[in-house]
Amino acid sequence: MGASPSVPEKSIHEFSVKDARGQDVDFSIYKGKVLLVVNVASKCGFTDSNYTQLTDLYNKYKDQGFEILAFPCNQFLKQEPGTSEDAQQFACTRYKAEYPIFQKVRVNGPNTAPVYKFLKASKCGIMGSGIKWNFTKFLVNKEGQVIGRYSPITRPLSIEADIKKALV
Repeated sequence: MGASPSVPEKSIHEFSVKDARGQDVDFSIYKGKVLLVVNVASKCGFTDSNYTQLTDLYNKYKDQGFEILAFPCNQFLKQEPGTSEDAQQFACTRYKAEYPIFQKVRVNGPNTAPVYKFLKASKCGIMGSGIKWNFTKFLVNKEGQVIGRYSPITRPLSIEADIKKALV
């Protein structure tokens, strides 16, 4: 029913992470918002379509309480090789991303970021809890609970109906 003993948090709002510049961000600021949490990479075959559609979704729903939280990750064929700030500059310059880009994280293995331990424990994928590739997406409701998990091949615009339903 609840989170496992290794993941005592019951809501994403209990986490604090560092943004791309190293500043602490308390996720309690996202209470009452619908979140789409994505592990991103700048040199992946899915980069262009995902970043383009993420920006479209963000611009369409940001004023309705929707937020995208992007976490650069270099675990998959080293497709996010630069610094966290490089990843932020890439997303903001090339794709006009206005949503937050956080510090690079590990989404699998012994050094998995705590927020990703929570996300994975909350919603397993088809082949288990591990993240299989860049651009795995987690939809989180206003209360901070994971309500959807989407594979890297799922285009962001294809989950628009789920986002709209969560915003109601």
